[in-house]
Amino acid sequence: MIICKSETELGFMREAGRIVAETHRLIAKSIEPGITTGELDQIADKFIRSQHAVPSFKGYNGFPYSICASVNEELVHGFPGKRKLNEGDIITLDIGAEFRGFHGDSAWTYPVGQISEEAQRLLDVTEGSLYAGLALVKPDVRLYTISHAIQQFIEDAGFSVVREYVGHGIGKDLHEEPQIPNYGSPDRGPRLKPGMVLAIEPMVNAGKRYVRTLEDNWTVVTVDGSLCAHFEHTVAVTPDGLEIFTKLDA
Repeated sequence: MIICKSETELGFMREAGRIVAETHRLIAKSIEPGITTGELDQIADKFIRSQHAVPSFKGYNGFPYSICASVNEELVHGFPGKRKLNEGDIITLDIGAEFRGFHGDSAWTYPVGQISEEAQRLLDVTEGSLYAGLALVKPDVRLYTISHAIQQFIEDAGFSVVREYVGHGIGKDLHEEPQIPNYGSPDRGPRLKPGMVLAIEPMVNAGKRYVRTLEDNWTVVTVDGSLCAHFEHTVAVTPDGLEIFTKLDA
């Protein structure tokens, strides 16, 4: 069942989204060669808690950290730790915050220093695909129309859409219905209604689309070792279109 949120609930989610966005802005300032992914996790954890919220991911299904930190060929669910970032890496930080019982969720892939032209193109295309999907969010649009737009944007650029992991509804639970694939046929799926809140998140490989999970049972990597990127916003469907909860105005 897809849950439409009340105005009060949307207010809590708006604040959760702001906290996530502020965390991204803060942590982005620390991304440079030599910093460890564990240090980034600590920065995020401290800030989220300072905002009277808690990290959504810590303890979720046993996940032991406050953020996911995935480097280069790591797509999602990477463990923060002692790994130092190097010049030319790319790192995806997936951050969630729970405020007054409601969640916000956003992922972004960042360059570490100077990166290759191909890596930058991967980031640009993945972010562009997210906004290509968001541009279609409004009442009565069928969900997979958004999925199709994301897929087309990515594949037109010569990259691959990951199929095993998808976006999702969000609210009191971090993952709610509906599932939101980044591929599909247009004019299918449930119709969007005001009050729905969605976490839309293209996940893109520079090589082939296939991924596998490492022995830690969490970290997902590309099978061919190619770079990958992941961009995500939490958005609410409004009577006129959408509101992005995890994006700061300035």
